[in-house]
Amino acid sequence: MPATDAEPPVGVHRSRRRLRAALRGGGRLVGTFLKLPGPDVVALATQAGLDFVVVDLEHSALDERTAADQLRFAAALGLPALVRVPAVDPGQVNRLLESGAVGVQLSTVRSRAEVEALRAASRYAPHGRRSISLAHPAAGYGVGGPAGSLAGEPPDPPLLVAQIETATTDDPLPDLLAGVDIGFVGTTDLAVSLGLASTDDPTPLLRRTGDVAEAARGAGAALGGWAADRTAEALGRYGLTDAGYLVVGSDLQLLGAGLRRLAG
Repeated sequence: MPATDAEPPVGVHRSRRRLRAALRGGGRLVGTFLKLPGPDVVALATQAGLDFVVVDLEHSALDERTAADQLRFAAALGLPALVRVPAVDPGQVNRLLESGAVGVQLSTVRSRAEVEALRAASRYAPHGRRSISLAHPAAGYGVGGPAGSLAGEPPDPPLLVAQIETATTDDPLPDLLAGVDIGFVGTTDLAVSLGLASTDDPTPLLRRTGDVAEAARGAGAALGGWAADRTAEALGRYGLTDAGYLVVGSDLQLLGAGLRRLAG
């Protein structure tokens, strides 16, 4: 059956469209960071019904090849998987997208130039400088030819997530979040940046999260953030009650919590 506008030709485009539709519709997407290697954690996340996962290349021992394997497996299972990177390496971003990542989450965004570099690395010309190949999973290995394999890219490009996790940025928050899909509050690093590592006062963190939320709304982006759990108390503590893109803990944290409960 030929592809239609409602059914993009490649699965990764359908996943991107589904996530964007949920975010724009005011829904909440819940996922977690993946730091452990291997396919089992991807399968478990799929079985649990998570909306997405983020393969973490910033705070883990995962290498690019392992991350690529997890992205491919997630795509095969129909689980949308993003990848977190500490900096924009255009070649690496391209390879991860070719492996099936539905989006890229960039850590510690401080300048508009970083956002522009991420956009350029994740978009094909004329909207960016991403290099084109059809010999990879995200293009269906070129079975549909260039027109078929790339048809979904203009309407459903990779999701872009900008992590804001410092007390100040080089450029204003509205400028940083223009053109991204999600303004993400890195709550742990932000708390440290605000000097809150040894205090229980949530006021500065809530104020900064509120600034990110306001800038995201103005830019047409969703609010996202990290929380240790998804209870109302935890989300309120982080200022993420209205977050549409919620990353809860990580596979390591969830495993550790389960083992502690078992040990009793």
